[in-house]
Amino acid sequence: MYRGRLERDLSVWVEKGLLPEATAGALLKEYDARPASFSLGKVLMILAAILLGAAILLVVASNWEAIPRLVRLAVILAIIWAVHLGAAVMLRRGATGAAGGLLVIGTLSFGGAISLVGQMYHLSGDELTVMYLWFAMAVVSAVLFRSGVVAAVAGFLSWGSFAAYLDTYDTRWVGLDPWVVPLMAAVVVGLVRFTGADRVRHLAYLLLVGWLTWLYAVNENFWLALVYAIAGMLAFVLVSLPLPRLSTLIRTAGSAPAFYTFLVAVIGLFFLHVELEHGWQFVTLALVTLGAAVLAIALQGRNNGAVRYLGYTVFAVELLYLASVTVGSILGTSSLFLFSGLFVAAVAWIVIRLERRFAIRTPEASL
Repeated sequence: MYRGRLERDLSVWVEKGLLPEATAGALLKEYDARPASFSLGKVLMILAAILLGAAILLVVASNWEAIPRLVRLAVILAIIWAVHLGAAVMLRRGATGAAGGLLVIGTLSFGGAISLVGQMYHLSGDELTVMYLWFAMAVVSAVLFRSGVVAAVAGFLSWGSFAAYLDTYDTRWVGLDPWVVPLMAAVVVGLVRFTGADRVRHLAYLLLVGWLTWLYAVNENFWLALVYAIAGMLAFVLVSLPLPRLSTLIRTAGSAPAFYTFLVAVIGLFFLHVELEHGWQFVTLALVTLGAAVLAIALQGRNNGAVRYLGYTVFAVELLYLASVTVGSILGTSSLFLFSGLFVAAVAWIVIRLERRFAIRTPEASL
């Protein structure tokens, strides 16, 4: 998809005389020479590793009653050592796909080893402790081998840890365990930076969004929803503006920061709609929601498709909701659309002026 768009852009630039044909051909040739980001063989290798790791976990779960305890422990430890040594050999040979598959087997086997030791010696402990230890082992493995695949496994284990907490305590805040969730998300983001597994960052961001949603379910507080809406929009504007100190950090993170900060703001606005259902506060909230959607589209709509479609959705849903509230009067509905149109036009005018000002300042900042 990207190659086709690149080829079309290069041909347009050549036709307009902006780029020599030889340079365009060289650029396209250089792109084709890059290693493919998607490899079916590597994907199948990882799937095979997951299946083999699941088989090991199921064998451990069966309790191996016919096999002596020490033999069981020795076998699973041998598997862990063998796959990690094999992964080191494969990395030396440049076989990253095979190395990633072996590391996945090793990480899953470590979880089986924890369960096996608990079964054998009837160690006291809970599911959360097991998940924390398993996650820590995955992080160590990802760092030692600089493996993006194991970073992804750590991301899923962070979700598993959160699920274990919800299964144990549901919507109750108990001790310091809830703070482990954002800490795990931060660790996963660090692994993404270290290993270069860019897509894994979505696991961390979604985990944070889920945790914030759960946090509101625990408290159901108007002020918490307001903090989500305000902080989310402020963070969204911050990552959208061309600030020199943040531009490099945000650019390397791709489009994710803008989308997820706006998503947090949308979640906060949704919770505020639950809190405020009538009166002038509701009308003000509706106008703010429409303005937030327009602002998001104006700042990120051109280059960030996820933000653009989320902004369209929020704007459309809010208008339909307002129309349903005022549907009792045709005059009221028409007034709604009239004032909404004037409001959006005013916001658009402000955004256009800001865009022009930023466009003027950007070259100066780069100098």
